[in-house]
Amino acid sequence: MKFRHKIVLALFGFFFFTQIVSLTIKTVQAKDTPNAADSFITRQGGGTSLGPKVYVMTIDGAIGTVTDSRVTAAIELADENDAELLVIELDTPGGFTKPTWAICKSFLNSPVPICLYISPSGARAGSAGVYMTYAAHIAAMAHSTNIGAAHPVAGGGQEIDSVMNEKITNDAVAQIKAAAQKRGRNAAWAEKAVRESVSIPDSEALALNVIDVRAKNLDDLLAQIDGKEVELPSGKKKLSLKDPIVEKIEISLVHKILDIITQPDVAFILMSVGGLGIMLELYNPGSIFPGVVGAIALILAFYSFQTLPINYAGLALIILAAILFIAEVKIVSHGLLTIGGVVALFLGGLMLIDTVDPSLRISKSVLISMVAFIGICVFLVSWLVIKASRHRPFTGNEGMIGRIGEVRSGGFVFVEGALWKAESDESVEVGSKVEIIGANNLLLKVKKHNK
Repeated sequence: MKFRHKIVLALFGFFFFTQIVSLTIKTVQAKDTPNAADSFITRQGGGTSLGPKVYVMTIDGAIGTVTDSRVTAAIELADENDAELLVIELDTPGGFTKPTWAICKSFLNSPVPICLYISPSGARAGSAGVYMTYAAHIAAMAHSTNIGAAHPVAGGGQEIDSVMNEKITNDAVAQIKAAAQKRGRNAAWAEKAVRESVSIPDSEALALNVIDVRAKNLDDLLAQIDGKEVELPSGKKKLSLKDPIVEKIEISLVHKILDIITQPDVAFILMSVGGLGIMLELYNPGSIFPGVVGAIALILAFYSFQTLPINYAGLALIILAAILFIAEVKIVSHGLLTIGGVVALFLGGLMLIDTVDPSLRISKSVLISMVAFIGICVFLVSWLVIKASRHRPFTGNEGMIGRIGEVRSGGFVFVEGALWKAESDESVEVGSKVEIIGANNLLLKVKKHNK
C-alpha cells in the first residue's frame, strides 16, 4: 500500500476511533442482565422482604423510540413481579410525536400504577413530557422544576400552514384533554399549554391541579401517595406503600447503545462516516478497512433513520453530497464538485430531522465539524489522485522506461540493484551507461545514455 494511501486510512481510522470513544465512554459502567426489561435491578434500600415492591426508572433526555421500548419493558417487568408501583423519574425537553403517543397509550392501559415524577430539582417536563404527565396515574414534581410548552411543531424547519396547524393542534388538545378528564386533572390548563405553549413551576402546577403531589425526594413522594386510590383497567386500587422495597431499573447496555445511535447528532455522524468510508474504498479498492467501517456505519445510520422523523429532502441532499464527493475523486473539477458536496451536506444536515425543536435537531457544532472534516478528507483524496496522475509510473514495465543502467557482460544491464536482460540497436560497451527506452516482460530495450 502506498504511503499516501496509509495517510488517508490513518486519518479516517483516527477520526472514527475518536468518535466511537466519545460516544461510548458514557456507557463504560453499564451492565447487562437479561430480563423482561433488558435491564438490571439494583436495591435502593429500605423495607423488608415482605414490603411492597416499588420499581423506579429514569428518563433523562429527548423522548424517542428507545424510550418507548424501555417504558413498555418496565411496565411488563413491574407487572410480572407484582410491583405495587412504577415510578418514572423524568427530565426531558420534549420528544418525537409517535413514541410520545405510544408511551401515553401504555400509561393509560398499564396494569401497574404509574407515578410520573419530574425530578430532580431543575428538571423539566417540556412538550412530550406534558402529555406523559397527564397520562400517568399519579403526577408529581420535585421542588424547583417546571412543566409546559406542549404546542406541536412542524417538521423540516418550516412553518405549518394555518389549516394544518389547526388540525395538529386540535388533535393534540383532544388527546391531552381526554387524559386530563380520565385522571381528574386541569384540562383547561392542558389546553392552554398546547395552544399557547405556557409553562409553570412546580408550586403553580400543584395549585392549578396540574399535578397531584409536590415532593422533595423519592421517599417524600412515596410517603405522600401512600393510601392514594388509582384507577386501573382492572378496576380501582389503593396503594399500600408502607416500608417499601425500592428497586431501580437501570438502563441496559443494549438500550444505552441504541439510545446513543438513535440520537440525531449520531445518526448524522454515522451517515457521514459511512459515506466517507465507501468513497475511500472506491478510491483505493482492496483497502478493506474503510469499506467495512463505512458499510457498518451506513447500516447503523439507516437503523437510526427508522426511529427518527426523517425529512427525505434532507436525506436526498446528503446522498447527493456523497455522489458529488465520489465524482470529485474520478473527475478533475478543480474543487467545484467538492464545494457543491459540502453545501449539499450542510443543507442536508440542517433539514435531516423533521422537527423545528432545537433540542431534537442536529447541533450546529456537530454539523459544522462533520461537514468540515468530510470536505477536508475529500479535498485531500482528490489532491492525492491528481498528484499521482502527474507522476510517471514507479513499477511495472512503464516504470522502467527512462531509468539509467550500467551494461554488464552477457547482455545484461544492472538497474536499480538488479540484473536485467537487455538488447540494443547499437553497439554498447561493458561498463557504459544506457537509458531504458522500452520493456517487454523481462527484456529491456536500451540505448546509449548521452550525458
